[in-house]
Parts: sequence; C-alpha cells; structure tokens
Amino acid sequence: MGRSTPATDTTHTTGSGSHPTPQPASFADLQRATTGLQPPFAVIDLGALGTNAAHMVRRAGGKPIRLASKSLRCRRLIEDVLRLPGFTGILAFTLPEALWLAEDNDNVLLAYPTTDVPALHRLAGDEERAARVTLMVDSVEHLDLISSAVGPDGPPLRVCLDLDASLRLAGGRLHLGMRRSPVHAPEQARELALAVLARPRFRLVGVMAYEGQIAGIGDDQPGPPLARAAVRLMQRVSARELRERRAAVVGAVRALAPLEFVNGGGTGSLETTSAEPDVTELGAGSGLYAPGLFDHYRRFRPLPAAHFVLPVVRRPAPRHVTALGGGWIASGPAGTDRLPLPVRPAGLRLLPREGAGEVQTPLTGDAADDLRLGERVWFRHAKAGELCERVNQLHLVEGDRIVDVVPTYRGEGHAFL
Repeated sequence: MGRSTPATDTTHTTGSGSHPTPQPASFADLQRATTGLQPPFAVIDLGALGTNAAHMVRRAGGKPIRLASKSLRCRRLIEDVLRLPGFTGILAFTLPEALWLAEDNDNVLLAYPTTDVPALHRLAGDEERAARVTLMVDSVEHLDLISSAVGPDGPPLRVCLDLDASLRLAGGRLHLGMRRSPVHAPEQARELALAVLARPRFRLVGVMAYEGQIAGIGDDQPGPPLARAAVRLMQRVSARELRERRAAVVGAVRALAPLEFVNGGGTGSLETTSAEPDVTELGAGSGLYAPGLFDHYRRFRPLPAAHFVLPVVRRPAPRHVTALGGGWIASGPAGTDRLPLPVRPAGLRLLPREGAGEVQTPLTGDAADDLRLGERVWFRHAKAGELCERVNQLHLVEGDRIVDVVPTYRGEGHAFL
C-alpha cells in the first residue's frame, strides 16, 4: 500500500516467509548502520525484535497473542509481527485507530471503551467494519451511549466485557492494580452481560481482563529487598485470586452466551495468564521493543530493540555534555523510572535536578569527556510505543545495514491520543 520507504532494494519481514529472523545487532553494528543519519532519529533492531517475539510466543504456552498496537505504533511492523506464528489479531487503543487498522485486518479488539460518536457512526454504518472491530464496555452507561449514537438499525455490533483484574483486600478498601473497570465480581459481569443481550443490535463475543499489577510491574526492581519481596508476594496472591475469579466470571457469562475469546495478561505475565484454562488468548506487545521498564523481571530478559539517538550540542563543564532534546518522558506515575535511559556510550547518566529536557538534556559521567560536539548519545525509552509519538520514521536495522525506513503512526499523519 505504499506505506514504507525502502532504504535498499531488500524486501523484509520480521522473520516471516523465506527470510530468516536476523540475529540481534551489536552496538557497533548499529553505529555502522546509522553513520549517515542526522540525529535525532529512532532505530529498531530487527534481530532483537524477532528474538523477543519468539520468546514471547514460547512464554505464551501455545495460546495466541493478540498484538497490542499501542506498543508498536507503526503499521508496517504490526503487519510484520502478525505474520509470525503465534500472533493473531490486534488490540487497539482508540476506535479511530481500530477502524484504520481494520482496513487490512479482520480481527481488531478495542482495548478501551470509546465515547467517539463520529467513529461509532463510521463503525455502525459499515457492515464489514462492524464485523472486524469489537467494542469494549464496562457499564450499562457505555451501552446506553453507544445505543444512542448508532440507533437500532444496521449491522450487529460486536461487544467485549472489560473485567477489573485488580486485587482488592480489606473489603475493597485496599486496591492493588489498574482502575479500569467497575466490573469486578461474577454477578456484576452477569448483570452487564444480560444488559448487552437485551439490546438486539449488540452481540456479546468476549471477556477481557488486564492484570497490570502482575504484567506491568517488574518483580526484580532495584531498591530495598523488602520492597521486592512485597511485590512478589502481592503478585502471587493476585494471580491466585484472579485465576479463581476470572474462571467464575467466564462461567457466569458463558451460561448466558457463547464467547469467541477470553483475553488476558500482558508481556509481563504471559506464563501465568496462559496457564489459566479459561483464557483463550493473551494480549501483549511491549516486550517486542523491550523498553526500559522491562529490565526488571525475573521470568524473562528481552533484548533492547528500540533506540533513539540525539546529538551532543554543548560541553558545559568537565564530565558534562548536553544533548539536543530528549524530554521523552513515559506515561504513568512520575518518577525516575519514566525517564529515558542513556545507554551508549556507557557511563552517562541524567542530572537529577534537570532530568530529560524538552530542548536539551544534560548528561554527566566519565564518558562525557570523550564526546565531542556532533557526536551521538543512544537512549532507550522507558515505555514502548510512546517513542513513536516523537518521530516520523523508524530505521529498521539488520546487522550493520538499514534495510528499510518505515513511517510511524505520526509519520502517516495520525495522532490518535
């Protein structure tokens, strides 16, 4: 469809077809491949990405992985990963994005509820789109909003129930996990399922639960051993509780309607979630890029696949340099773990009083004295797809060559959030 701009005449997919999965590039290879580029720019190491994909499929234990599009935010790479064995379907983050991706994919689940009335009109007025995209709901209020937007006539709309996967203790006074959905107990899921079935235009097809307190928190974080022990205990207790409750919820909903899928998990919990008999598919994507937040898990060690590069533009003092830009802060609770990580040359760190700046990022360390103006500093983003909101292109590297240059969502003119 003309969405990529080849840097060479090499055709490429991430390990699909007859083209073998490349080996992860060394840092020297990445440097050689990008010598002619003017920073800032972003790089994807296809060998590392392919290795990470294979590890994720093994950890999923034979259950398909629905690819979280927000973790890649590059249509070309989404298509490539979906051609790999073990990946099936897309987990989208906004309805306009889901409709866009559904032009070429027939299995798109919207991971979050939508209130986008114009997008609902586009979905409800097109039989093919309605068959390809599944909406997410967690309340009767959502159902009422959608019904009011689309009216009673037209193709049936596919609906998935979003189950709260958090751990609630002390009678609900202690909430550990994401605050996503008000549907927590089996009876609440049953009531919502009945409300869906009472609307002739809606078709109940799935249940989803994302256990962020297990999948999204590393159990080997730096810091006091007692804090790590507390995280591990919480995750063990939460996994046991959710396994029983999710089974009860699925049983209650299946007693009312057959389900096409039960989606759960994330990159950090593929092993535990796939072991639940009632889960039919996993949702994951961040582990492909392996951002900084994925450095602290005991169960797996993904290879850093996504990098961005900034030039040195100042040398303000001994053992200090300043890079152009770099304030690419990750979402979530504000803290040092949301800052980009300077990784090459080794031995650089951010200044705690300045951090990563919108226009300049000062760095310190012994390696700073060896850097001259115009030389480069390599970074990793703390999260996965958010990197692509900062660049129009990703340079795909195999070994010591750029084999393709492909647009991000931003590069294709889309800013969905």
